[in-house]
Amino acid sequence: MADLLGFRPTDLGAVALVGLVVLLILRGQLVPRRQLEDLRADKDRQIDDIRAERDTWRQAHTVSEEARHEAQDQAGELLEMSRTTGYFFNALPQPPRSREVSADAGMDQQTAAPPT
Repeated sequence: MADLLGFRPTDLGAVALVGLVVLLILRGQLVPRRQLEDLRADKDRQIDDIRAERDTWRQAHTVSEEARHEAQDQAGELLEMSRTTGYFFNALPQPPRSREVSADAGMDQQTAAPPT
């Protein structure tokens, strides 16, 4: 190992260890336990919020799908009723056709004057 580094790591001792710890702290790779616990608690709260939102959207989707199915069933029933009504009216006997009446028969063709 001394051949690779040019020195023996045990020669540095406590100074190297303290320097390494300070370097890790300054780079943000070594944090106090309290800060780590706070970060974990924040992440846990975020995860809980996201799960609650997911559950809310899932329930809304379920309600929406139930309403959509009900609306489709109602539309099918209305379509069947309209077909039945159409068959009923087509099956009624048609009255005999009388002579055509023009649109202006019996109407006064003079334009009305505005009141004075």
